[in-house]
Amino acid sequence: MAVLPELPKVALEVVADRSDTREGFLNLERYELAVIDAAGRSRPFRYDMVVRRALDASIMVAHHLDASGEPCVYLRSSIRPPIAFRRVEPKVAAVLWEVPAGLIEPGEAPAVAAARELEEELGFTALPDQMQPLGPNTFPAPAVVGEIHFFFHVRVDPKTRMEPGGDGSPLEEAARIVSVPLSRALAACKAGEVADAKSELALRRLAEIL
Repeated sequence: MAVLPELPKVALEVVADRSDTREGFLNLERYELAVIDAAGRSRPFRYDMVVRRALDASIMVAHHLDASGEPCVYLRSSIRPPIAFRRVEPKVAAVLWEVPAGLIEPGEAPAVAAARELEEELGFTALPDQMQPLGPNTFPAPAVVGEIHFFFHVRVDPKTRMEPGGDGSPLEEAARIVSVPLSRALAACKAGEVADAKSELALRRLAEIL
């Protein structure tokens, strides 16, 4: 039996393939490197890495207490094209349950980005100083990209939630937002219904401190 509501049904269509024709959201840097240590200098080897203008991201968990006093958290459905276009098995649906997250613009403080993304993705208004740290920073894919994740949590009042404005991307227009007990969200992680690693980590960290 499913723990969370059914995710939106989504199909993705390739309108045009512009691979390698212009600089994009992600860019590939290719190097020839050598390792230098106490044993000397290694033979040269090739290494590719991904870079982008806004590299790091803020991840936040918005939570509240229900009528019985049980902690509840907000999850949001997210369309992820790289999952939809996997060329290897297993094939996986393109939509995931996630906690809100977003890129930190150059020069922007992580807590400021967290507050901005909270409003864009869930419709809650909060000040940056209301964003409480949720454990240490992590590297989600250090072999590929130097991105750092900054984790926050914030207590919200469900009555104050407005319709989120999103970031203008079609990927965010049909998002489904749900509030579920934290225990249910953790059960969904265990059942594989929350497959996004940063979301599971954030939810488990929140459970440890509440």
